[in-house]
Amino acid sequence: MIPDYQSLMRPVLKAATSGARKISDVVDEISEQLELSEHERSQMLPSGKQTVIANRVHWARSYLKQAGLVTNIKRGWYELSDRGREVLENPSIQLDAKYLERFDEFQDFRSRTKDDGSTDAKADEYDSSTTARTPDESLQDAHSRLEQALASNLLDSVRSSSPQFFENLIVDLFIAMGYGGTSEEAGRALGQSGDNGVDGVIDQDPLGVDQIYLQAKRYSSKNGVGSGEIRDFYGALSIKKATKGIFVTTSYFTSSAEQTARDLGSRIVLIDGTHLARLLMKYNIGCRDKEVLHIKQIDETYFEEE
Repeated sequence: MIPDYQSLMRPVLKAATSGARKISDVVDEISEQLELSEHERSQMLPSGKQTVIANRVHWARSYLKQAGLVTNIKRGWYELSDRGREVLENPSIQLDAKYLERFDEFQDFRSRTKDDGSTDAKADEYDSSTTARTPDESLQDAHSRLEQALASNLLDSVRSSSPQFFENLIVDLFIAMGYGGTSEEAGRALGQSGDNGVDGVIDQDPLGVDQIYLQAKRYSSKNGVGSGEIRDFYGALSIKKATKGIFVTTSYFTSSAEQTARDLGSRIVLIDGTHLARLLMKYNIGCRDKEVLHIKQIDETYFEEE
């Protein structure tokens, strides 16, 4: 198990006992000491841009620096300060963010990072200095929960829409995904109003040389798509001599339906409600960007001096 960033503070200090250390080397060294598995070492943050262990080691080093226990000497390198050495030599000290609060430098850092000096308890819930999560993890966790709420609201709106609206939404989505190029005739909804489903055809290329047939079921969350419906769709594809088909539902596919699709080969792609919601969010169908946050980090190369 990967320790939280506060538990890594003492190992990060200890790693620099003999002199200046490169932080990337310390990540590898601590991973070895903790006997992390290959899976744990390669486990990524939701952003996919940094491993969890590297993120936590970097934040441990960052908080130690803010408290004056280490100093950054050049890009990616740090060393112990006299204060850090004193702390390291006292094994009775429980080194965590709470302990760091006794240093004026760390309190100044905390006061700079608080939002307008707010003491709101809800805001403090995600204060990384009082939890096991790093600021990156807290931010991405909040983003994940917002996306989960949006996905649920999107599916509820789709389920309550009219059959005709649902037809257009499915075709709009696949055109946004790049099928059929920019042609207005790329996607054509062929469903009949009132049947709670839609058959559609979409050109796979701008010239319409190859086509993909679609079927969608606007079902409630508790009404799954069964194997019979998959076989019916497969039969419809065979009649049209189609080579590809996509089956979309706002609910889920039963295990027998998924097995049937596998048994029939790769001709039918299944998209359940969860996957559909992700696609709608990715391609901004039925939703839009509310706010864009730019997360910046210091450019250490700018401050390098010859």
